[in-house]
Amino acid sequence: MAEPNARLSSRSMAFVLAGGRGSRLKELTDTRAKPAVYFGGKTRIIDFALSNALNSGIKKMAIATQYKAHSLIRHCQRGWSFFRAERNEYLDILPASQRVSENKWYLGTADAVTQNIDIVDSYGVDYVLILAGDHIYKMDYELMLRQHVDTDADVTIGCLTVPRSEASAFGVMDIDASDRITSFLEKPKDPPGTPDDPDITLASMGIYVFRWSFLRDLLIRDSENPNSSHDFGSDLIPDIVKNGKAMAHRFEESCVRHTPEAPAYWRDVGTIDAFWKANIDLCGFTPDLDLWDHEWPIWTYSESVPPAKFVHDAPDRRGVALSSLVAGGCIISGTEIRESLLFTQVHTNSYATLEQAVVLPYVNIGRKAKLKKVVIDRGVRIPEGMRAGFDVEEDRANGFRVSEGGVTLITQSMMDARAAK
Repeated sequence: MAEPNARLSSRSMAFVLAGGRGSRLKELTDTRAKPAVYFGGKTRIIDFALSNALNSGIKKMAIATQYKAHSLIRHCQRGWSFFRAERNEYLDILPASQRVSENKWYLGTADAVTQNIDIVDSYGVDYVLILAGDHIYKMDYELMLRQHVDTDADVTIGCLTVPRSEASAFGVMDIDASDRITSFLEKPKDPPGTPDDPDITLASMGIYVFRWSFLRDLLIRDSENPNSSHDFGSDLIPDIVKNGKAMAHRFEESCVRHTPEAPAYWRDVGTIDAFWKANIDLCGFTPDLDLWDHEWPIWTYSESVPPAKFVHDAPDRRGVALSSLVAGGCIISGTEIRESLLFTQVHTNSYATLEQAVVLPYVNIGRKAKLKKVVIDRGVRIPEGMRAGFDVEEDRANGFRVSEGGVTLITQSMMDARAAK
């Protein structure tokens, strides 16, 4: 049993799996891994998992990277370099670096930890929290750690509560009345309900708590199994469910809310539509995700930039933003902006209009451009008079990607190909 006043987070480390491309984000991950994709005007997706760990009291972290990791590594070096080894704080970035074999990259999520067992050993921790680095949410991991110890579990799995009718897209848990997991099902056609509510299902968040000594032995055995894919969800978790004690931890119990009645906010922004919507939702009057919460801040790298500036005030040439978020360094020159989110150092020019636009850093939008329901990648130069987001066929003819939900994605390579026609 956990001691009542002892914070388990001080005896724990967070191991963040951040090596995936996130191919459903299409061209947004051509040059960066999904955890390094921008979100919310200032942050990157990985900042949420790292901030949750830090705010929970965990000050030993490791980040496993693989696919096009430079952007992610540079962000972590710039924004997360405040850990001090003399205070027993560590943040290690662990690229797949042929530490085990000259031709062996990370073979699966479990293998990413196995290849770094010696580094985890050096931390001297009792518990390891395995985290996905590509979701948007706020969570106090201390509460999940405490449940893990109090129930004497071999693994505790973070679970979302989802309607049973929507659960076929997830890996889901079948549980008993004590929340012990009796089976783990990957995207079942007929998901199970829960003992307290047959209309809801518990879906895996990809968050796991282990005692390190238990996980260490399990990883070594798994590495010696030629039939294993060396993956937590496919191999290790089903084995523990069958042969050990696996417990479900409900996200609602540790979700950090800005008001008691606020919903438990978790988003997988893994598609263009989901990415666009989650960013645009932040422009609402009271968004479900509170980025203004001083009690649970989202830490990140902040560039030294001047405040946003709005210029011109003629009837058809007014620099104005309504129901929008505009980051520092932006210059809104005679542009009308509605329900849009602009990242750092975006410059817009006179007579342009933006509506429901997500504009990543360092974009320049030319005069008289008209943009609606778009995502514009970092550094894109929008020429004078260009239209996008009004006609699907016109956008596709210009070489832009239009999502199933009607969001137009624009990257600089698309603009270069358009200009070359």
